[in-house]
Amino acid sequence: MANRFQGKVVIVTGAGSGIGEATARRFVAEGAKVVLSDSVATKIEETVASLPGGTATAVVADSADYGQVEALVEGAVQQFGRLDVLVNNAGTLTSGPVEDIEVQEWHRVLDTDLSGIFYGTKAAMKHLIASKGCIVNTSSVSGLAADWNMSPYNAAKGGVSNFTRAVALDHGKDGVRVNAVAPGLIWTDMTAEKQDDDELKAKFAERVALGRGGTAEEVADVILFLASEDARFVTGVVLPVDGGTMASNGQPAQA
Repeated sequence: MANRFQGKVVIVTGAGSGIGEATARRFVAEGAKVVLSDSVATKIEETVASLPGGTATAVVADSADYGQVEALVEGAVQQFGRLDVLVNNAGTLTSGPVEDIEVQEWHRVLDTDLSGIFYGTKAAMKHLIASKGCIVNTSSVSGLAADWNMSPYNAAKGGVSNFTRAVALDHGKDGVRVNAVAPGLIWTDMTAEKQDDDELKAKFAERVALGRGGTAEEVADVILFLASEDARFVTGVVLPVDGGTMASNGQPAQA
């Protein structure tokens, strides 16, 4: 397990914290050379500084900007000579009913969460075909079913889920696998405000079969599985990492 990705080159977007950071750290631990991307320099620079020398590189790039994403990919290939795994993880959200959501907020979420994954895939595909590599996207349980007052995020993540399936179909014969994880409630910076809300946490616990939120490291474990040879016959899958949330049909628990 320690050397599953020895000699492999990996890009992880949104790698400054949360799932992206945990994923980058796990790839390094398993032998990969990792390029960490984020729109905030300090986050990825601190993470890279904490990793063994020569194992990781920090690149500031906005996933909502195709030019920056293309430069990220080409820079990684120029530095390391190849690309084996792309983890499209960068994301953001907004909330509220449709009539209260500003048009620019809609575009901000769609540009980052959905267009960003298209940009990364487009820029990386020729290199992944050359290496017979793979892509793992970060979707969400919110891309499998809807939430109250989160229509932009639901639209974006729903798009990620079906985009994942479509690209898997298009490039399977090229030897490129494309899968996604669909996290449920995961305790990261994005969900930090929920951690102090005991009532809300209790409501979540009622809906999660395992009775708790997950950790970034638990999602990273699944991302690495999907990127590994252990998943060599798995493509077009959107895999919930949600403690059993999606196992429910939505009816309340009964004694």
